Amino acid sequence: MTHTKLHGGPVLNHATFIWNAADILRGTYKQHQYGDVILPFTLLARLDAVLAPTKQAVLAATDGFGPDDEPSQAMLRAKAKHPYSFWNRSRHDLKSLQGDPDNLEKNLRDYVQAFSPNVRDICEKYKLDDTIIDLASHDLLLQVLQHFAKANLHPDVVSNEQMGHIFEELIRKFAEASNETAGEHFTPREVIELMVSLLVESDESLMTPGIVREVYDPTAGTGGMLSVAADRIHDHNAKAQVNLLGQEINPASYAICKADMVVKGQPIDNIVLGNTLTDPAFAGRTFHYGLSNPPFGVDWKQYRKQVETEHAVAGFAGRFGPGLPRVSDGSLLFLMHLVSKLREPKPGDPNAVAGRGAIVLNGSPLFTGGAGSGESNIRKWILESDYLEAIVGLPTDMFYNTGIATYVWVLNKDKPANRRGLVQLIDATGMFEKMRKSIGSKRRKLSSDHITEITKLFTEFAETKHSKIFRTTDFFYRTITVERPLRLNYAVTEARVEKALASRALSRVGAAQLESLRTALAPVAERAKRDEAHTNRASFTSMLTDLLTDAAITLSPPQLKALATELGEPDDEGELVAAAGKPVADASRRDTENVPWDEDIHAYLEREVKPFVPDAWIDETKTKEGAEIPFARHFYEYVPPRPLEEIDRDLDEVLGRIRARLEAVKA
Repeated sequence: MTHTKLHGGPVLNHATFIWNAADILRGTYKQHQYGDVILPFTLLARLDAVLAPTKQAVLAATDGFGPDDEPSQAMLRAKAKHPYSFWNRSRHDLKSLQGDPDNLEKNLRDYVQAFSPNVRDICEKYKLDDTIIDLASHDLLLQVLQHFAKANLHPDVVSNEQMGHIFEELIRKFAEASNETAGEHFTPREVIELMVSLLVESDESLMTPGIVREVYDPTAGTGGMLSVAADRIHDHNAKAQVNLLGQEINPASYAICKADMVVKGQPIDNIVLGNTLTDPAFAGRTFHYGLSNPPFGVDWKQYRKQVETEHAVAGFAGRFGPGLPRVSDGSLLFLMHLVSKLREPKPGDPNAVAGRGAIVLNGSPLFTGGAGSGESNIRKWILESDYLEAIVGLPTDMFYNTGIATYVWVLNKDKPANRRGLVQLIDATGMFEKMRKSIGSKRRKLSSDHITEITKLFTEFAETKHSKIFRTTDFFYRTITVERPLRLNYAVTEARVEKALASRALSRVGAAQLESLRTALAPVAERAKRDEAHTNRASFTSMLTDLLTDAAITLSPPQLKALATELGEPDDEGELVAAAGKPVADASRRDTENVPWDEDIHAYLEREVKPFVPDAWIDETKTKEGAEIPFARHFYEYVPPRPLEEIDRDLDEVLGRIRARLEAVKA
């Protein structure tokens, strides 16, 4: 088969050719089941092609080994010049299996079992054995195998990067057929290129001979971020040792990612299947680089108990000490997790490189949640800890499953001196190329020039039209509670009486006494239709006392006080209500104001509030500290409206054309 590149290359497209296996499955399998067959067989074809050059040498080196004896990687490397951490001891390959169609099912299952344990684990996650049995029962196994044997996926023909693209395209097609969201499984490559570029381009230590770098992705998907990171690090230092580690919750994506990492020679345990939030892998380990594209806006209700327990019990010794976001969006949980997995700096040790990370989030984590909320507390903690180095605003329509605005947060556990206490915002929302053909929701992409430009803005760290630099405290604020005094007038009206009798304060008065009270107040309520309300509480209370005495109704002092209060209503001209010598606040007029961090709240009140509300004051017991990052506001450019004369002229022209057409119709 002719080699092709995905996304526009010569003639044939590997992904399209592979997906054409659906023609064999159609009628026997439903559309949403195609991927369950196509993805694992693509993986088999890739592994078979990778192992082909050393297959005979491996068979010779393992001659005499029992079926349950596992050869060591070191022995195979020495005797068979086998460079990989996996192997297959079957005498068959995918082409030779076709020569014995009568025993194809048995031989193919034996072939799969002849893989080393790390690959057998991948096949088990795909339930490949069941798939082989099912295909054989429908007499489709030979046709499927013949189809995949035609796909030349040898590394000399298809690089690891191109193979990643092929898997991503297949997953996208699978997701479309299943009505799933393909973007949950992988990130556009140019976005990954940007994220990695932001991390490695400014890391001068990468040129050090013999360095070791560990890259971690807690939402690994098909492993695209890990692969790109390894390639870029090796571009800077070909002799660097790069360890790639990750965790993935989706079994199909996990299998692809693990297979890719195994082909790259990564240790078997470096890719883990599981839920990062509830069962995180690599306990106690931290990493030089962290990359992540967690799911956007996905709730964590089903993990609520485990997450809240870690927050309450472990506190800052765990991952979620700063706070918890609302249960409808777990993005900030992944952000805190990634921060926890970045290496801490070691003062005095120049060889101890602190961790840096990049994570893609939607707009919600920038501003959702007011002061004192979990989201605000998380933002404030990251800013106070000086972990946030930059935020890059990406164009919309960049991802396969959503067109919303997205942002790359760049994290650093040990900022350089010139960045400490500062955060850079980079507006790249207008840097994109339109795609000739949309893929799902993805209609735009970053070119290599755009990635270079954004990276340059980041590394130069200067104020420009697209780059703004702020102090971390510029994003802090205090929410103050502004109170106004309660002023009441008092009257015995029917509506007020019913409200008072239904109040909690009078709930202990017996039903009979409540009815007597209603009867006693009724004549006064009738007169209140004609009389003005009282503005003096003392005289009103005295009137109530006389009325109750005449009706032989006895209320305790608290009940009488409550009755008088319930018969009162706010009135700007009414009497000031006080308690313990201080004005009582009117809850209905309570308001809040956000005050910049570096401004005195009382000075703010005098300037912004008291000129309009002279009797207002701040209830300092309710003051809360918060943080938000209003990204778009800082890059907003005012565009004045068009002059009215110009608008009128355009309207006249349009109306003139309409009138001319109407006249033509009449004629």
